[in-house]
Amino acid sequence: MTLDVLKIDGSKSGDKIDLSDSIFAIEPNDHAIYLSVKAYLANQRQGTSKSKERGEVRGGGKKPWKQKGRGGARAGTSRSPLWVGGGTIFGPRPRDYRQDFPKKVRRLARKSAFSYKVKDSQLLIVEDFNIEQPKTKEFSKILNALKVNGKKILLLTEANNPNVYKSGRNIPKVKVLEASKASTYDLLNNQVLILQKSAVKEIEKTFAASAEVVS
Repeated sequence: MTLDVLKIDGSKSGDKIDLSDSIFAIEPNDHAIYLSVKAYLANQRQGTSKSKERGEVRGGGKKPWKQKGRGGARAGTSRSPLWVGGGTIFGPRPRDYRQDFPKKVRRLARKSAFSYKVKDSQLLIVEDFNIEQPKTKEFSKILNALKVNGKKILLLTEANNPNVYKSGRNIPKVKVLEASKASTYDLLNNQVLILQKSAVKEIEKTFAASAEVVS
């Protein structure tokens, strides 16, 4: 598969890039995507929610009233879960929500995400660019030229680029990541996926390396 490489002014550079069919043109696997996104969201949870049960609530050591003779229900403690100020029945406890699944499925999910972006015409390839100093205005000009300003965007760079990252972080709905660190959730949670030209090679290299590890 071949796509045009765009300049940052929005025009075609005249250069084309070949995308690996094994990454960008596979039949997407929806179940692999589901497992990947579910695990990603679960792994974001801190698991620190905690409520006190009746044995942990302070007070309630004295019997509120005598057992018989009042005509009311028996009560042994004012910290019963039935009372205001009492403990919680089956309340949340600290736990680990982390989920894991096979590397092959993870790779398949990311490939499926890339393939969906190509299939839905939501993928742009731009020439490598840098911003001398962090300038949100400069980054916004590039988005305007590419006619994607105002959309939810993910830009993938080959490596960590602090100036590009800082220039884009204050723009609503814009996210900048290193190509090798983008999850399936990141790849799908946008309207337009923009790849710098060098990021394509980094993506192919990442998948080649992970394939060697899995095999």
